[in-house]
Amino acid sequence: MKLTEMLSSIPFYETASFIEEIDIHDIEIDSRKVKPGSLFVCINGFTVDGHNYVKQAIDNGAVVIITEKKVTSSVPIVTVSDTIRTLAILAVKFYNNPTSKIPLIGVTGTNGKTTVTYLLETIFQHNKKKTGVIGTIQMKIGEKTYPIDNTTPNSLLLQKSFQKMLDQNVEQAIMEVSSHALDIGRVYGCDYDVAVFTNLSQDHLDYHKNIDDYLRAKSLLFAQLGNTYSEGDPKFAVINEDDPSSTYMKQSTAQHVITYGCQNDAKVMAKDIKLDAKGTFFRLKTPVGTVSINSNLIGMFNIYNMLAASTAAIAWNVPLHVIKHALESILGVDGRFEPVTTDQSYAVIVDYAHTPDSLENVLQTAKGFAQKKVYVVVGCGGNRDRAKRPLMAGIALNYADHVIFTSDNPRSEDPRVILNDMTAGLEKSRQKYEVIIDRKKAIYQAIEHAQDEDIILIAGKGHETYQEVGSVKYNFDDRKVAKEAIQAKEK
Repeated sequence: MKLTEMLSSIPFYETASFIEEIDIHDIEIDSRKVKPGSLFVCINGFTVDGHNYVKQAIDNGAVVIITEKKVTSSVPIVTVSDTIRTLAILAVKFYNNPTSKIPLIGVTGTNGKTTVTYLLETIFQHNKKKTGVIGTIQMKIGEKTYPIDNTTPNSLLLQKSFQKMLDQNVEQAIMEVSSHALDIGRVYGCDYDVAVFTNLSQDHLDYHKNIDDYLRAKSLLFAQLGNTYSEGDPKFAVINEDDPSSTYMKQSTAQHVITYGCQNDAKVMAKDIKLDAKGTFFRLKTPVGTVSINSNLIGMFNIYNMLAASTAAIAWNVPLHVIKHALESILGVDGRFEPVTTDQSYAVIVDYAHTPDSLENVLQTAKGFAQKKVYVVVGCGGNRDRAKRPLMAGIALNYADHVIFTSDNPRSEDPRVILNDMTAGLEKSRQKYEVIIDRKKAIYQAIEHAQDEDIILIAGKGHETYQEVGSVKYNFDDRKVAKEAIQAKEK
């Protein structure tokens, strides 16, 4: 594509060079990935400023530099006021606006995003649609998976990914949308058709100034659905009516609102709920009919996840019988209340719960069907919201018979500092907990102590297959470690 064509959608840029005949072969924001013919956009990120890597980009073949600061360059420079916004505009132009051609559902909220996207993927596949999913675990196109670094990638990778989905005939795209991504403009240029709000509780206050700022960031997904109406292109906001933030979310959008819930009156509701250790039953009451759901998923939080996914699917005219069959076909979600079994006489469950609210949800569920003791292995991530550390410790002690506090992903923090933050006010409950910094030893210890009909919850990492210490990600999977510990105990 000619540079002049790409820049036609950018107002008020500055350049001192003749640029009309420059051919652009791709766009890059990482100077190491630049190839001959690349356009290099300088992004000032959290830890790295792309403006410092202009020479490396040129040495690797960059033919144009997009910048918002003064830089020295031997190739043409285009100066703009905001390179993050410009990157999104250029990516949409270069990849020919893929989300205008593919239906897109975005899911945001503190908890449940991954599960809801997985449920939606299953529902649309049952509806004979090829799906593309972008989220915490990975990106999927049909059945093929691709690794991913962030819950929500940057705007360049997003547009490139959506174009790849179109090239592979994807008919429905689904993605998780984090508060960080909304706040810093990673999703600029994404044309959402349905936005889903799961819930809001404390998380990411290392980044957001306070819970109100966190809420504001989440609400951007709904504001960005647009302000106009088209009969041929309806847009929907799917909102959890039982969450205290629901009113704020509804006020943030001009689009059609469809609510769901179990307590407050909503358009889509779960009625006659029955929960046990093997699954859930409820009647799914909707504006288009009522069906019964017998699901293998456990816990009240999963009923909300199923309601969120069902409501989004109903907005997109998926028949109720398809939703029912899809939900009832799901055996579980990777790393979400996932049992680890080798026919042992006690239960071991791995869950991604890493916020106070999610930890409380899974512990309430475990406590609800516990026959004997509940053990919890839990920690908190480094370089993240410190305020939630004592909250999570308090919740663990409130529900569990015994807690082992351990290392999560300490990143650049000393794990002892993290654990001290968690346990600082817990001396009176010392008999109920212990601290084991080594996560593997902590898991082994919990399983060693387990007796018949006890429950062990290993919380915080779920599907993750690594432990991040410093800047290195080491192989570590709670499920594999737990299985090894169970087998070692049996021997």
